[in-house]
Amino acid sequence: MNRHVLVFLLISLLNSLAGYSQNRNNIWCFGDSSGIDFGTVPNPTTFRSSVVSRGSCVSIADSMSSLLFYAHTRSGIGNGVTTLVFDSNHQVVPNGTNIKGEGWYNELLIIPDPGSNHEYFLFTKGTSTSPGFAYSKIDMNLNGGQGDVSQKNVVLNNVRNADCLTGIKHGNGHDWWVISKYSNVNIPNFNRFYVYLVTNNTVHPPIIQDLNNSGDFDLHQLVFNAVGTKFMQTTAAGLMQEIDFDRCTGLLSNPVVYFAEQLSPPYTRYYWSSAYSSDDSKLYLTTALYNVSFNDTTRLIQYDLNAIDIPASADTLLEEKYPTQIGAVKLAPDGKIYVTTYHYFGFPGYPYPDTSYNQYVTNLSVINYPDSVGASCDFQPYSFNLGGSRTYYGLPNNPNYDLGPLLGSGCDTITSNSEAHYDSATNLFVFNDSEWDIAFVNAKNLKGKTGILICYDIQGREIFKEPLQTTNGYYTKDLATHSFSKGMYMVQLITDKEKLSKKFVVD
Repeated sequence: MNRHVLVFLLISLLNSLAGYSQNRNNIWCFGDSSGIDFGTVPNPTTFRSSVVSRGSCVSIADSMSSLLFYAHTRSGIGNGVTTLVFDSNHQVVPNGTNIKGEGWYNELLIIPDPGSNHEYFLFTKGTSTSPGFAYSKIDMNLNGGQGDVSQKNVVLNNVRNADCLTGIKHGNGHDWWVISKYSNVNIPNFNRFYVYLVTNNTVHPPIIQDLNNSGDFDLHQLVFNAVGTKFMQTTAAGLMQEIDFDRCTGLLSNPVVYFAEQLSPPYTRYYWSSAYSSDDSKLYLTTALYNVSFNDTTRLIQYDLNAIDIPASADTLLEEKYPTQIGAVKLAPDGKIYVTTYHYFGFPGYPYPDTSYNQYVTNLSVINYPDSVGASCDFQPYSFNLGGSRTYYGLPNNPNYDLGPLLGSGCDTITSNSEAHYDSATNLFVFNDSEWDIAFVNAKNLKGKTGILICYDIQGREIFKEPLQTTNGYYTKDLATHSFSKGMYMVQLITDKEKLSKKFVVD
């Protein structure tokens, strides 16, 4: 083989592998000034961060495992509640204050902008005192390369949102899905989810889905399995259910309830945090205190998801009595699962007094082999020292940044031929009216005069095609969909000056 060809192929392979192994989750910032660098394989190292948060925190690294920025919500200190954004020097970026947040536990999420190599969405939410869901944009080209907030608190909804937020890569390996939960203690049994598609510089209106099988209230957690095909929903009311997720369409289905919600006393389950093992065969779950007078014990439990009776497979690995409380569990880049612990040193409980230290807050517990059942998982309580920093309830709510495309899927085919290579679709709008069986296609600010309109199904097959002509930069088309099967479709508008694409659903 020609030497130059071989070098080209090797470079292409390395670039391809880098796209799916980006090390973006290798830096964790959490708790009371805690930081962990997982890039120092096989032994992660600690550093001191600027986080002071009992719960909500997020962080992201670059492809070389170097910290880019991080954020946390802060309550009970100084000027009340805010989300703060810090640079890699652990300083608040110039515009990084007064961002939505309430000092809860799972209210932040960082998603890379699919259309940029230097911009990031920071999703934030309010639950009780400041309802709503919003995003801000962080541009790493600003502030001398340290990053700054270029957009702040762009509102996506104004409803009360539950304290849970997660994200997963689209099946095309390029775009993202962001999932939030509705909360309204006065309207039971919606179990309403908001699923947002994030494409090039665009957060699309949500797909709203009601499972109608549990209450909508504040304390939930959503965590995806390693391959992104399912997520576990756990709640403070004792619900534990696994839900199928379609990475191509963003649709939820087939909820499997392992433990039903408890609607009245006696409360025996108060679920707090969960994490899948790396092979998705085990689930680790922590329980929290419902009320000290009712139940003063928190637990770390392993469930075998391959067992015939999953609820009966529960194996308690750790119990702690109040004032010590077990907090979050999270799968780390080294394949181990880490566990936090909070300790109540006295009123107000947060932040910790400067002089208050013990083994529970200065260490994380570690599950060394989470894919293994029972004692063979090698659970080591309070075995990872934080180097003088301390932990509260939370760990970074970082998604699986390194998840690749859903190989062989129809959505991968569609996007590889369109959205991933074309301009932002902000000037193309498609709305399907299911009663009229018409998809209304409208475009504005078009530069080209003539072109072509194409519609693909989810398998990437061309099902409609016709020439088009613009008028003063506008184009409109009533696309009949009465013969379309249910599912996701993509409209592609190509002129001599631009290429735009937009997805829509026929239901």
